[in-house]
Amino acid sequence: MRKLSAAILFLIVAIAAHADWNAVSTEIEPSPARGLEHRYVVFENSVTGERVSMELALFSVKSCRLRVIDQPTEPRADLDEVMLREKCLAGVNGGYFDPDYRPIGLLVVDGRTIAPLQRARLLSGVLSALAGRVQIWRIGEFSRQQRADAAIECGPMIVDLGKPVRGLESTHPARRTFAAVVAGDRAALGFCSDITLADFASILVLPFATDFKIQRALNLDGGSSSAFWFARKDGTAFSIPEQKTVRDFVGVIPR
Repeated sequence: MRKLSAAILFLIVAIAAHADWNAVSTEIEPSPARGLEHRYVVFENSVTGERVSMELALFSVKSCRLRVIDQPTEPRADLDEVMLREKCLAGVNGGYFDPDYRPIGLLVVDGRTIAPLQRARLLSGVLSALAGRVQIWRIGEFSRQQRADAAIECGPMIVDLGKPVRGLESTHPARRTFAAVVAGDRAALGFCSDITLADFASILVLPFATDFKIQRALNLDGGSSSAFWFARKDGTAFSIPEQKTVRDFVGVIPR
């Protein structure tokens, strides 16, 4: 009975901690490009006191578009170098790859399919861009014949229909990189400091902004691969570097 009571108490505390995230501060930084901005948001768990921070490159698809940048051969550059070389406005690391740097899952670069769609438990969604639209698809919604200028298959899906996806991992915090589509004509690329996937989904659906709401969010390659970059108005850049070399990146470029 004592063991059962302890288990129930642990479950109650875990549920409360999962539910009690709040945004405690937000900073907004404009970009030199129209329709793009950098948001820095700090979240706090009122039960545990834990804090995490999120970097968000929020953009209008009317003035900006997504581009996938591939690095099939060595030497492979880091995010900062690639973003500057390709004249990007913002960017993050991309999808999964194996120890030989072969992409795992669909990879489309400049309209050309580099790697095919795969069926795997972790690969639950596709980020795609075509003709002024950025979309996140569940694998069952995405047709192999569907055209895209840029696409990355990754996962898991963490937000769907504006709500956290159920059953996400809840015990292993890690750095996270993600893509999101927002109600209206906007999309986002982002980075979050160490957090579990379940808690990450919870904070992404919080009303931490009054001018947008995330409808769908897809987890990209995280942990040591996670990186974020944003070009500032003064010509410098805000950058969180990856901790290991990665295969590909997702960048925001002017339309």
